[in-house]
Amino acid sequence: MDFKDYYAVLGVSESATPEDIKKAYRKLARKYHPDVSKEENASDKFKDVGEAYEVLKDPEKRAEYDQLRKYGARADGSFQPPPGWQSASGFGGGGYTEADARQFSEFFEEIFGGGRHGGFSGADFGGGGFRQSAKMRGEDVHARLALFLEEAFNGCEKQVSFTVQEIDSHGRMVPRQKTLKVKIPAGMREGQHIRLKGQGAPGVGGGEPGDLFIEIELAPHPHFSIEGRDVLVTVPVAPWEAALGATVTVPTVSGKVNVKVPKGSTSGRKLRLKGKGFPGKHPGDQIVVLQVAMPEQHTAEAEKLYEKLAELEKGFDPRSKLHV
Repeated sequence: MDFKDYYAVLGVSESATPEDIKKAYRKLARKYHPDVSKEENASDKFKDVGEAYEVLKDPEKRAEYDQLRKYGARADGSFQPPPGWQSASGFGGGGYTEADARQFSEFFEEIFGGGRHGGFSGADFGGGGFRQSAKMRGEDVHARLALFLEEAFNGCEKQVSFTVQEIDSHGRMVPRQKTLKVKIPAGMREGQHIRLKGQGAPGVGGGEPGDLFIEIELAPHPHFSIEGRDVLVTVPVAPWEAALGATVTVPTVSGKVNVKVPKGSTSGRKLRLKGKGFPGKHPGDQIVVLQVAMPEQHTAEAEKLYEKLAELEKGFDPRSKLHV
């Protein structure tokens, strides 16, 4: 009996993740689907791909196969199951019928012939094995969309372009560029997704199309930064505003507001503007971070005032907590 390398059939490595295996299977199954492929041996390849996926998608079957692959495969490409493998196998028992066995190779029947039924011949193709009319759902497509902060905050309508894989009249997989107008709801943040049902790759054999998932990216803003649903902005204040208190104008994403700076404020003090962050069921806040800014130039009179202030506050040591 010839050995079947299921990893080679799917074109993946032994360390492939379940997602890698699923992706490879879907790509090849679409390529060799009997309804669309013009290749002479497409049906056989379609079965091989399905057989490989039936084993590698199941963690238990995959582990069993890996053990048999390690100890049963011969250098000449043949296969001889190790002694006692069947009694130790977790796949013995009922449920795998003769009708099921006809869908797979002698190798599969020898190794998993008494195993659990399911997977490829049932769930993926609606039962009945490799029928010519088998339906396959189209692949989901992922795209990224960059927004300015104001667009994400207020909501907008944007165009998004992406590529889907379609099967042409010759049965070949070809890329096609698509562009859609998308309504962006207010309050979308970095990394969030918008799902557009049915806008992914087309199905095969009458199967439904996949979905389009749009990931939101936010362009850097010169003044604002985002933490969760909160918006942060650094606001410079004059030394006398910080010392004496003042009312200053502060920018928010939705417009300007007046904010009271408490008397005796220092750099780094945070003022919270409730509900001025990103909108949503639980709106965020805007955090105003104060930064004391010194004038770039001083008049002679201003310097005298600073000297007088230094004399009045000579007991004040701003570095006392550093113990220097």
